[in-house]
Amino acid sequence: MKYLTLITAQVSLLFITNCSESKTTYKVKGTVYEIKRDLNKVRIAHDTIPDLMMPMEMDFKVMDYNNISHLSIGDSVHFDFVWDEKPYANNFEIVGEGILIDHKDDFFEDETYSERSIGEVLEDVTLLDLDSAEINLSDLNYDYTFISFIFSRCPMPNMCPAVVMKNKYLVNSFKQIKSINFILVSFDYLYDTPSKLKQYYGASLENYKNLNVWSSYQKVNDIYRLGKQAGCEFWGIEKEKIGHTMQSILINNDRKILGKWKGEDWNQEMARNNIEMLMN
Repeated sequence: MKYLTLITAQVSLLFITNCSESKTTYKVKGTVYEIKRDLNKVRIAHDTIPDLMMPMEMDFKVMDYNNISHLSIGDSVHFDFVWDEKPYANNFEIVGEGILIDHKDDFFEDETYSERSIGEVLEDVTLLDLDSAEINLSDLNYDYTFISFIFSRCPMPNMCPAVVMKNKYLVNSFKQIKSINFILVSFDYLYDTPSKLKQYYGASLENYKNLNVWSSYQKVNDIYRLGKQAGCEFWGIEKEKIGHTMQSILINNDRKILGKWKGEDWNQEMARNNIEMLMN
């Protein structure tokens, strides 16, 4: 059996074209959590951006590192967020010292909630399909399953929506192969009920027979176990201030991890080639 770890360098972002022809600038307040110099990104836990998005912790792209070179972790900042075909942030002003929240929880130090390596096996979990029926990973009758994590309230076109589009590309690439299945799992266990996900994604799934969406509604332990073991981190669900990392994985019918695609910037054509190699 072949295994692969693929970690793409996030040098450039893939954005889905915004329908708006004119850009809009929003005034944003938040706290700096991480500065990613090589990627021209800064991770900020921001307050509500009126008429755009809920509070969450996320990466903001900047056009030039000099825009954030004066920032430090923990700074409370005001800045402009330009919503355009390729959203970006600029004009950062330090206004004080913010409050950093530790997302770690001793509960998740348990081995059950640790990330599994390539070649290791995911534990079985129970989630919900779009008809609200319980479904287990062990129920899957496919040789291979590609799993990605999303949530419907994700506002950024380069994150969850981009992952959905990439999955659709992969589904089309493998539509003649019946041995592989693709699953989009929502980690928003409070908001993303099966009915909401069906309303949000249902129509677009009709032409993708081997692409499914699963809900984690009220399945807190199961989605944390699956997410942690798969390498997807998320937090702030109950505080309505969601932050997350992203990872997609390929498993076989024994739930053994064969490959990992970190973040949201992985190349879909390269992923197709990787999957083809792993299936042979």
